[in-house]
Amino acid sequence: MKKLLKTLREGNLRDWGASYWEQSSPTKRKAIATSLIGLAALAPFMGFGLLDTPVSDYGAVLVYPVGMFILMALGLNIVVGKSGLLDLGYVAFFAIGAYTMAILGTRTSLNTWQIMPIGIALAMLAGLILGLPALRLRGDYLAIVTLGFGEIVRISALNTREIGGPNGIANVPVPPSIGPIKFSLNDQKAFFWVVLIMILLTIWMIRRLSVRRAGRAWEAIRQDEDAAELLGVPTFKYKVWAFVLGASVGGAAGVLYASKTLFIAPDNFTLQISILILACVVFGGMGNVWGVILGAVILGYLPDRIRFLSEARLLVFGLVLVIMMNLRPDGILPRKKREKAIVKKDAS
Repeated sequence: MKKLLKTLREGNLRDWGASYWEQSSPTKRKAIATSLIGLAALAPFMGFGLLDTPVSDYGAVLVYPVGMFILMALGLNIVVGKSGLLDLGYVAFFAIGAYTMAILGTRTSLNTWQIMPIGIALAMLAGLILGLPALRLRGDYLAIVTLGFGEIVRISALNTREIGGPNGIANVPVPPSIGPIKFSLNDQKAFFWVVLIMILLTIWMIRRLSVRRAGRAWEAIRQDEDAAELLGVPTFKYKVWAFVLGASVGGAAGVLYASKTLFIAPDNFTLQISILILACVVFGGMGNVWGVILGAVILGYLPDRIRFLSEARLLVFGLVLVIMMNLRPDGILPRKKREKAIVKKDAS
């Protein structure tokens, strides 16, 4: 207990958690993971009316923005946190997945689960098309190109009458039932459980890749891309990989979002969404899955919770971000200190 209190005072909770996990036996790890997943699955039953927001109930907020923000932040974390690439147009992949669901769902007999792989594939293709030319750039130049891509997708949807133009697409079908589990806007527990499964799959993918060649390559690129190239790492290849995998998660989130809201329009996919998802990654701690999840929960829930403040809520929201970034510049749960020490040593 004393060690835990000292850890909390020193702001070293990330290192303590990692050390505790590494020292635990496989049986204990499985028990911890099962307990956490069980608690997450029971989250829709834990609101008790106290966590409702002025605009929607707790169950709806859990799905969007909280659940969707977690999912998209994990996808963006592959690009920004793992690879060190600045992407300001991530909302484009979210939009591609959503429009795929809306177009195919209203014009064909395909359901959400049949459209899901198509939406993911199209988002990955868009990530590849963007990544091949853009990833030859670095820093601010890459950020500007990705920002432009996000706006191109939104403006193209805005000016294309065949897909609704500014009026968007209505009457998007809800997902079909899975056994006894039915999807309804009046009770969104089923939507949350699907989002939770997608989040768990994304975490599993990230953790598997992090300990393999791709993860080591991303770490090298993030620390020093030039040095990585000199050591023989095919940096361009792995940067494209990061973009494509990140896009796949955004596309999957978009498909589910469209089938949950039943209506989409270009105004749902503005630059503000990209900036907010990026803020979740930075606020929580770039490169750390659990930090990103915590950041997404806070930044997804807080704006809706203080909506009663009207225009002042943006001021309060911004003030919270400024204070936290001054107190914790590396995020709430940053990377391990030993990783940062290596970076600092290499820089000197």
